[in-house]
Amino acid sequence: MNSIKKELELMLTARYPLLYVVSAEEEVVEEALLEVAQVRKSQIYFWDIARGWSDREGADKGNPMAALARVGKASGDVGSIFVLKDVATLIAPGANGQIAAGQLPLVREIKNLAREMARDDLRPASLRRCLVLMSEQLRLPIELREETTILDFSLPSIDEISELVLRLVGKKLKLPDLEKEQLLKACQGLTRCRIARVLAKCLARSGKVDESAIALVLDEKRQNIRETGILEFIPVQTGMESVGGLENLKKWVRVRSNSFTDKAREYGLPAPKGLLLAGIQGTGKSLSAKTIAAEWRLPLLRLDIGKLFGGIVGESESRIRQVIGLAEAISPCVLFVDEAEKGFGNITSGSDGDSGTSRRVFGTLLTWMQEKTAPVFVVMTANNVELLPAELLRKGRLDELFWLGLPTQLEREQIFKVHLSRLRAHRIKDFDIESLAKKSKDFSGAEIEQVIYEAMQHGFSRDEEFTMLDLLDSIASCIPLAKIAQPQIDALKSWAVRSGAKSASIEEVLLTKSDASLLVVDNVDQN
Repeated sequence: MNSIKKELELMLTARYPLLYVVSAEEEVVEEALLEVAQVRKSQIYFWDIARGWSDREGADKGNPMAALARVGKASGDVGSIFVLKDVATLIAPGANGQIAAGQLPLVREIKNLAREMARDDLRPASLRRCLVLMSEQLRLPIELREETTILDFSLPSIDEISELVLRLVGKKLKLPDLEKEQLLKACQGLTRCRIARVLAKCLARSGKVDESAIALVLDEKRQNIRETGILEFIPVQTGMESVGGLENLKKWVRVRSNSFTDKAREYGLPAPKGLLLAGIQGTGKSLSAKTIAAEWRLPLLRLDIGKLFGGIVGESESRIRQVIGLAEAISPCVLFVDEAEKGFGNITSGSDGDSGTSRRVFGTLLTWMQEKTAPVFVVMTANNVELLPAELLRKGRLDELFWLGLPTQLEREQIFKVHLSRLRAHRIKDFDIESLAKKSKDFSGAEIEQVIYEAMQHGFSRDEEFTMLDLLDSIASCIPLAKIAQPQIDALKSWAVRSGAKSASIEEVLLTKSDASLLVVDNVDQN
């Protein structure tokens, strides 16, 4: 908060005439502006469309043009900060990125005022005017971009959360140091209002804040993330032991299991940046992403690429900023981007067809991945990885590329064991795991799971337990994707060799580079 106040004061001192403040915490912004105005000995005035000017008993209520007229007529006897709360919504562009005719007078008057206030240079610094627009989202008309300076108010840091909890709860906080730290970390990503609300709920229920508060805070966080419509908070329970095979990937993850700790920072280690998991459908990419978060005991956020691109021009850019801000506020965490090629696969071809929105969103994401200092670990998955732009894959943005091929014989045995132990632990000895694995050659992990469910369906229909014969029949009747999509698999293997991607499996032997080039030629000939 102190850094934001300093930034505000610096902007006012530097004669910025028009500020656009983006924050979900209106009250916090008001408090910061009031403190800055007090330090600068400036007058500050607040207006909203429902109640008008706060200092004039509702004057200009419902009339934004009249409110702007007051700003223009302000005398030069004292420095003034005019805060207009709802004007940003009134001038927000439509779905085509353009403002409507009815919005034009407001936009034009704001532009005029910005130009006039910029000429307040002739006044002493303490007598200048500043117009502040407030909004929860950045929806700025193109016509005002040159005159406007955007300021984002971040969610509270861990230190600010600690101060807030102490102030709100005081001696009613009944938690040991470790659980207290867990509570504070659970509160990351929530606004001050939401934190106060969930703590009040704890006090109303038991008169104290104890271990049960952590679960309540996590529920509030899930609700908060769900409301964004873009991110999903995914609860994780099982670690890498629930994944059959992929031993190279497991080893890589376990070596870095303590890399997000303070001890790692003291050692000089930077936080891991991210991974790309590439392979055909059903090979365990999404499951691996979830188990990485569980293995590292970090919250998992799933980014819905499809919902990231909104219908209103400028909304997608606002949404990616919102995603980044929320992920950093919750950090350390894992950000899971599933099937990344569906969102960014058309960028290099120039066929995005969305007036450059995909490229701008992608550029914002790339810059953040390169420069981020917050411990947010990005796990991207891709089925058709060759569609992804090359700049996404370079070192510095992602730590490693892993290729997830079809499971080997040993891995298929492990996958059968994982599922059968979960579903029929008491009957695991009734099944010849080695034989099942041999019969299911070229099956993916997802196909093996479905084969087991199909066998269970047969047994259930007979009102008895499913048998080894049911499993063999299900395997025989299933045509694996590998039989249908062999050219795609070969092309992905070729990409893995060319890009230097590591195999996630110990026994997976990728082609040599010369073999890969021959394979590409063969595929071209087939087409």
